[in-house]
Amino acid sequence: MTKFDHPAEVPSTSRRSRIDLASMREHLQDARGPRFWRSLDELAETEEFQELLHREFPEMGVELPGGVSRRRFVQLMSASLALGGLTACTRQPLEKIVPYAQQPESLVPGRPLYFATSMTLGGVASGLLAESHMGRPTKVEGNPEHPASLGATDLFAQASVLSLYDPDRSQVITNLNRIRSWSAFVEDTRRETLASTRLRLLTGTVTSPSVAAIAQQVLSEHPQARWHQYDAVTRENVVAGAEMAFGEVVATRYDFARADVVVALDADFLTTGPGAVRYARDFMSRRRAPVDHPEMNRLYAVESMPTATGTVADHRLPLRPSQLAGFAAALAAEVGLPDAVAPAGADVGGQGEWLRAAARDLQAHRGSSAVVAGDYAPAEVHALAHAINGHLENIGRTVIHTAPLEAMPGDQTASLASLVDDMAAGEVDILVMLQCNPVYDAPVDLDFTTVLRQVGRRIHLGLYRNETSEHCHWHIPAAHYLESWDDARAHDGTISLTQPLIEPLYDGKTVAEVLSVFTEEGSRSAHGLLRSYWQGVLGESGFETRWRKALHDGFIADSALPPTGVTPGTEAAAETTALIAGTDQIPDGVDLAFRPDPTIYDGRFSNNGWLQECPKPLTKLTWDNAALVSPVSRTPRWSR
Repeated sequence: MTKFDHPAEVPSTSRRSRIDLASMREHLQDARGPRFWRSLDELAETEEFQELLHREFPEMGVELPGGVSRRRFVQLMSASLALGGLTACTRQPLEKIVPYAQQPESLVPGRPLYFATSMTLGGVASGLLAESHMGRPTKVEGNPEHPASLGATDLFAQASVLSLYDPDRSQVITNLNRIRSWSAFVEDTRRETLASTRLRLLTGTVTSPSVAAIAQQVLSEHPQARWHQYDAVTRENVVAGAEMAFGEVVATRYDFARADVVVALDADFLTTGPGAVRYARDFMSRRRAPVDHPEMNRLYAVESMPTATGTVADHRLPLRPSQLAGFAAALAAEVGLPDAVAPAGADVGGQGEWLRAAARDLQAHRGSSAVVAGDYAPAEVHALAHAINGHLENIGRTVIHTAPLEAMPGDQTASLASLVDDMAAGEVDILVMLQCNPVYDAPVDLDFTTVLRQVGRRIHLGLYRNETSEHCHWHIPAAHYLESWDDARAHDGTISLTQPLIEPLYDGKTVAEVLSVFTEEGSRSAHGLLRSYWQGVLGESGFETRWRKALHDGFIADSALPPTGVTPGTEAAAETTALIAGTDQIPDGVDLAFRPDPTIYDGRFSNNGWLQECPKPLTKLTWDNAALVSPVSRTPRWSR
């Protein structure tokens, strides 16, 4: 290696201007305001930097130090035009256009078509009207004829089209990470199922009558089989509260168009939960003061965290989650529920005055008021809300009780725990997990992943390859709802139909199609399963006409669940208030409340860019997962 002892000995090819640091400091002292430089050469204005500015492309640029004459310019442009002309004369390869052998009905290029369908979330359907351009779904809106939406929709439905075209969707059937065919899966599964009858099915919440019928058929043909349902966003407190109040499981819906006074007990009923789209429409219709209801409604909101419903409340009371049951018991006693006991500490933080005002308003509007308990409120709060509505004669008017929407209602966490116990005991040979991700969202104390490995054959159906599919032998791509034939109940029980607007992009399968593999008939198409089920329900006479009308409308007319004649027992409510009164109403420590994310829900929409970038209500957070902490350690005072 050659060594140079003095800068003057450096060859000219590697010589560069020296940077005078003293002059640079002097120059910076006179600068005012923020200024930016890409390098020290730019700041020092060296010769190399000036040369860089002179040449737009330092390494490959053509230098014309003397400028460009008119003659030289014409020469360069003539050469450019000649080369461009030669390229333009190149003959492109022939491309054949094959016209339609038979033009699809009503298809006009550039003119969209609309189809009625439905999307389910948490098992509950919402009626939609999907827009299609040249056979491709592009937009969804609410179905104006559907009683559960009346033309409105939520952000999950709006963003669902992006999930259809998501390139990260699962695209092939795999067995031990090897690509296989559907026929291979059917053959292998039927052979293993016949050899063993200790079969377990795990699904999310199911309200679909046709899927429930196929699942029951599987259970009847395999006596040792069991069916479990689990959703991370569970409504088991709602179910438990109904059992406490009525002695049986019933579903509850509300008619806010007839309610003059509403008391919400930690219930964000305008934006979350089944029926939120219809509830928001009915509730806000009373804010416009129509002729038949000249007075606006009033909303009292008791909530443990700020919600969109609380922002429109006339009176809002912030309360710790641990104090909600005590407030409900005190409200029951204040409205005059027989034998109800008010807790001793119910007036903490000034809530007594607020509570008495709400109770007086409820009593003044008997039969036209409603007390609504949130999905995540304790079961005792739901039971007391039912008792108060019964005492105020709201049942059958603003509060309607029906048979449950779910095909198999119950405690879903207990059901999952029972499945885990069976797997740990070696009593499960085949586990089929359909459109769920328990490895991701099962309670951590169940240690689901560890016991899952003890199952001999594990099958997963999902829209994506996720945490659960990584531990399964077979993974089957699921069909998006815009590619599927299906049915489900809306929040009022209306049977909503799902019909495809496009062939499955990746040969995805539905829950019904996978379940049919375990029946004696074997694998059947989703359309055939759905049609044959409803043909048996509606009857042969006039079925074709009724079926075509249902597909056109998106739902089966007059299929909403009728009201039941249940009434809450006052004895159970009195026992509940007495039990609550015996607990500390001013607990120490910090209350921690977990809620589904307003945009990505329980994590299932985390790959949807539209929902990830949608600002959260109130906080306007985007792409963040924040814990909201109250700035005060004591119970906040009530505010109007």
